[in-house]
Amino acid sequence: MSVAEQIPGYDVPAVEAWISRHVPALRLPLRWTRLEGGHSNLTYMLQDAAGKRAVIRRPPLGELLPKAHDMAREWALISALGPTPVPVPEAMGFCEDPAVTGAKFYVMGHVDGHPLYNAADTRKYVPENKRVAMAHSFFDALADLHALDPDEIGLSDLGKKEDYVGRQVKTWYRSWTASIEPAQYDDPRAHALHDFLLAHTPDQGPARVVHGDYGLHNVLIGKSGLVEAVVDWEISTLGDPLADLAYALNVWPDPTDAEPPAETAATSPPGFPSRTELAQRYAARTGRDLSKLDFYVGFNRWKSACIVHGVYARYMAGQKSSDGVDLVGLRASIDRSLDLAQAAIDRL
Repeated sequence: MSVAEQIPGYDVPAVEAWISRHVPALRLPLRWTRLEGGHSNLTYMLQDAAGKRAVIRRPPLGELLPKAHDMAREWALISALGPTPVPVPEAMGFCEDPAVTGAKFYVMGHVDGHPLYNAADTRKYVPENKRVAMAHSFFDALADLHALDPDEIGLSDLGKKEDYVGRQVKTWYRSWTASIEPAQYDDPRAHALHDFLLAHTPDQGPARVVHGDYGLHNVLIGKSGLVEAVVDWEISTLGDPLADLAYALNVWPDPTDAEPPAETAATSPPGFPSRTELAQRYAARTGRDLSKLDFYVGFNRWKSACIVHGVYARYMAGQKSSDGVDLVGLRASIDRSLDLAQAAIDRL
């Protein structure tokens, strides 16, 4: 089997020829190693003749949704954020010509770190005595991102600046209503929460870059136990930073919670600060008023219910194979998200 046949999605000779012309920091030949994760994007570590490491990334094979797996967006983000306090991999080269290997791709610096997907990852990569510092590092990076003016760093055209939450609510409500029939499942709370969220959306304030999926699965934790890089920027846009914060806070436990986090959750091992402490740290670092944070918590929980409802609908309609899928558990997670959304709204 040739090297090219072993690397799905990449015409290796063509890509390496492009790299030799546009990424002078790398010396051919390159050794390719598949990296897991990354929302099914085809992501490989490259090691050059001198041992220098980099990462190459392109969309998955097959037909894609129009805005999915946007390599140009990711490249724009890491390029713009490189000189800022937000930790991102080095931007090394972007190929916008799909003729080279069938899709746009980019090359970024390799960061020696690990995402945390579950409790086992946390125990492996973050000793208990480093967990407070790690949690602080995680929220400090988000605060640093939200401190940046997108106009000043060349990201003013990343998305619409106004009414981020309102636009999101309308989009995901369309998903919920379109999924009712194939899911054979509806819940009046989804509609009532939609109406409440639209009627009570707080004033947004200046738009900031929002990551959109800021979690421990999308950062790289180094040997120091700190965040060395934030990755997977493909759904980032401009919007309300408090929506980003509430999403990031959702997985962190707090003594006020009715039940502890799942034992498998990355934040379930002992030694982490509480969710309340972390929110207060973010507020102190940014100066933002968090008095309406529960609105954003409710919004994110409601949005999660809509997303899972759409997935459940596709299974129920036979559009995706449900072999091995816990459909009862999936439906229960919709109910739980609506429970949590309603509880957050009730706290306002």
